[in-house]
Amino acid sequence: MKKTILLSLLWSFCISNTFCQPMSGNEIIKAANEQLDEGLTELMRFLEIPNIGSVEEDVANNLKWCINRFQKLNFSTRVITTEGAPLLFAEKTVTKDKKTILFYLQIDGQPVDNTEWDQPHPFSPVIKKKDVNGSWSMIDRNTEKILDHEWRVFGRSASDSKGPAMAFITALDIFKQRSMQAEFNIKVIMDFQEELGSPTLASAVERHGDLLRADMVLIMDGTRHISNWPTLTYGARGIATATIDIFGPKSPLHSGQYGNYAPNPVFEASRFIASLKDEKGRVMIKGFYDGITLTETDKIALNSLPENEDSLKIRLGIAESDQVGGSYQESLQYPSLNIRGLRSAWVDKEVRTIIPDQVKIELDMRLVPETPGERMINLLEEHLRIQGYHLVDSIPTDLERRSYPKLASLRYRLGSQPFRTEMDSETGDFLNRAMQTVFGSKVVNMRTTGGSQPIAPFVRTLNVPAVSIRIPNPDNNIHAPNENLRVGNFLEGIMMCLAILNEPL
Repeated sequence: MKKTILLSLLWSFCISNTFCQPMSGNEIIKAANEQLDEGLTELMRFLEIPNIGSVEEDVANNLKWCINRFQKLNFSTRVITTEGAPLLFAEKTVTKDKKTILFYLQIDGQPVDNTEWDQPHPFSPVIKKKDVNGSWSMIDRNTEKILDHEWRVFGRSASDSKGPAMAFITALDIFKQRSMQAEFNIKVIMDFQEELGSPTLASAVERHGDLLRADMVLIMDGTRHISNWPTLTYGARGIATATIDIFGPKSPLHSGQYGNYAPNPVFEASRFIASLKDEKGRVMIKGFYDGITLTETDKIALNSLPENEDSLKIRLGIAESDQVGGSYQESLQYPSLNIRGLRSAWVDKEVRTIIPDQVKIELDMRLVPETPGERMINLLEEHLRIQGYHLVDSIPTDLERRSYPKLASLRYRLGSQPFRTEMDSETGDFLNRAMQTVFGSKVVNMRTTGGSQPIAPFVRTLNVPAVSIRIPNPDNNIHAPNENLRVGNFLEGIMMCLAILNEPL
């Protein structure tokens, strides 16, 4: 009886307390602005922790930081051990009969070359403003204390993806300060090796399916649409990479003594490369696009997004685009083949008059759900054979060199798998309701992104929809030197996360 009365009093108090009521759009905007300075300061401290996923010490330091931070938010935490780097799981349960959202946070970043950054160190984040001449200069927060939304935080992982993670954490801080809680259970999984392809994530999801089970997965990762409007992306392409070595003579040869006699493998490699694509940019490997269809409804939805092809070409510095799809958005619905690196002999000051012994071709293929990686690698291998190549496992033997005029090796790696969630769904409706509370009609819904995310294990193993919540500005130099996050995007990211936490599910 006493317990019932106490619960009744607590419920009455919550109803009368405005902090327990859902926030209006204006309240979300006000709360995010009030918390911006503190959230940005903490983001800068978070970015100071190096986070290269292949460095054990980096993983350990970031794991420790995340454990402490989520425990301060009154989440229970659990380290999930794997055959490689650990994962971190955090949870806050409202009640078991409520639905659950699993948030995926990427904590690691790409490797850095200190000499290419326009600041003391990539892990010493700085805030910069754009000068009238278009260059960026560092600012002193002690003298310029009023935050300008056009300023940017420069540092590794500012946009990919500690910035989005901190926007989510800041939103959770606001809820805690206001004694609010979401009307759904919250689970969080933190990945410390996403940039390495999340090698242990799939097996961990299979082993811990009950722990990770949720009604949807929201991915705090990825760049916004080129309009820089708040973006929801319902799928991602997967990735497969390959290295092809095309062999020439046993060792580099003097071009004067052996030119016109010993074939140069660069010319063979050039003919092979030319066989991969036609002049319109379409891949000519047999079967490469099999199984992919876009309905007229799909095309209408894709081409309704706020983007201008002419402006995009100007921004990219190209005169014409590849003709794989009828537009930029349509092109993302197909698999792509890219030569990401090419090497043979020496150039510039080290150039010498030789016939090279070998050509190395590095490729990546972005995949869609209709084109699994295994199939695409098999098609690439068959294409090599069709072009007349005999494939070897490593360096050709003398017998193989005498027997086959065209020799090559193929090595490959299958990375993240593609996934796609239906836009017209309960998940899509929930997220759009939340976003429209703050941003009205200025919300972009994208069918898929061109990049890759390791979310397919959740979609396939747990059978749940997944959507990416896009926060960083599209011109953020992702993976490159001078990676950055616009302050205004970080602010809107806090608003996006608040809107989701605030929306009944």
